[in-house]
Amino acid sequence: MERGAWPPLEVPRQSVPTDSLSAQFGFCHSGGGVNCVVDGDTFWFSGEKYRIADIDTPETHGPRCAAEGALGARATERLQALMNEGAFSLESGDRDTDRYGRALRVVTRGGESIGGMLVAEGLAREWDGARRDWC
Repeated sequence: MERGAWPPLEVPRQSVPTDSLSAQFGFCHSGGGVNCVVDGDTFWFSGEKYRIADIDTPETHGPRCAAEGALGARATERLQALMNEGAFSLESGDRDTDRYGRALRVVTRGGESIGGMLVAEGLAREWDGARRDWC
């Protein structure tokens, strides 16, 4: 080692989640489905129904007003596009299922919440434990 030279620093590598799940998602607005988006915060994947745990989106099935229905349709289309953009992960949260039996998961890609992307785009709200009016 040269005089006055420091040894190279060992920089710890930060682990990035390995997204290993993927599918081609269509739409399924009623009944069961396989690899399809129901609405802006609900989808079927590999035969199981999931509710995105960290967000709430406007209703598309029985919206309370036209504005809610329109925003819900946009959220649904955007979720389908995001789910089709590549591999993702499903992360567990505080509860495993909701009152309707849907698996509650945070959907991530590269460690970033897909629900958070919908919130940033104005298509969803962060889930605060209660449904609120969209009209």
